[in-house]
Amino acid sequence: MKLGVVGLPGTGKSMLFNAITKAGAEIGNYAFCTIKPNVGVVDVPDERLEKLAALYKSKKITPATLRFVDISGLVKGSSKGEGLGNKFLSHIRETDAVVHVVKCFGDAVNPLYDIETIETELILADAETVSTRLEKSRHLFQTGGKQYQFEFETLQKLSSLLNECMPVRAAELTPEEKEYADGMFLITAKPVIYAANIAEADLGKSTAAVGAVREYAAKENAQTFVICAKAEYELAQMSEEDRAEFGEVLNIRESGLSRLIKTGYETLGLISYLTAGEKETRAWTVEKGTKAPQAAGKIHSDFERGFIRAEIVPYDTLIECGSYNNAKEKGKVRSEGKEYVIKDGDVVLFRFNV
Repeated sequence: MKLGVVGLPGTGKSMLFNAITKAGAEIGNYAFCTIKPNVGVVDVPDERLEKLAALYKSKKITPATLRFVDISGLVKGSSKGEGLGNKFLSHIRETDAVVHVVKCFGDAVNPLYDIETIETELILADAETVSTRLEKSRHLFQTGGKQYQFEFETLQKLSSLLNECMPVRAAELTPEEKEYADGMFLITAKPVIYAANIAEADLGKSTAAVGAVREYAAKENAQTFVICAKAEYELAQMSEEDRAEFGEVLNIRESGLSRLIKTGYETLGLISYLTAGEKETRAWTVEKGTKAPQAAGKIHSDFERGFIRAEIVPYDTLIECGSYNNAKEKGKVRSEGKEYVIKDGDVVLFRFNV
């Protein structure tokens, strides 16, 4: 999973990136501080791995990972190439979802300006992409026949939506239309998490700025994530003991990274299944609804091609039984075929032909 962190200059975007990745990105309250995107890869916290590794006496623990990309700030006119607009747009197209950092601290705060400035630029960029494709499709449909009708009508629908300043993710598309739109890598089709960046003094409070962000996000069924980037950054520099003590003082009981990952998984519809053995205990990330053979393919393509069955035991059941053999003796290990849908926390042993 790759999350692009975006925001206008001065919103605390790079400070938030540093806090959650400890990657040391340059921080500065001026435009284009991050000309090239900084990338940080973080482990996905999962308490189940330690307990499972202890059960199997695993030599190695490999958590799932998440990639954060700190994308350069943009300005009004980026869709037309102002500032670093073109670079910004190319970087954001490569992400799975967008974390949009919105300034909710300081005097004369106007979070909707932050949101609408970026949203408008992304909509304009997508509108240009769709318009170019629409003109080509119109010509093919008018001269080439009915095989181009679906493409033409889908592009018309997308164009109308964007011209009304609505993001593609707000469109009511059929599965076929959505598949076509996904193939265009449109920016406003990506899920968005709005990160409302508040002041330390506002921790635990409900402010008008945060309320405005929540209201805006609700209109497009997006998630809102409230965080104090400054406090999270300070916590990230501390020892584990000091971090726990300072977190108690600030009433921060769970790290911003952990909360953001949970929000990201929920937004993208992701779950983790687990594999375990003497060599390694590992978490694997798949989309909800993934069937067993495709989940096996995450480990190796041979596993999917030669899939026979999956031996499944839920994590909680396995821990309760104390070992895989005990779980099997008690009839708690199930043998599932190609139609089985993987669940979060499934501990899986795949059987396959080479």
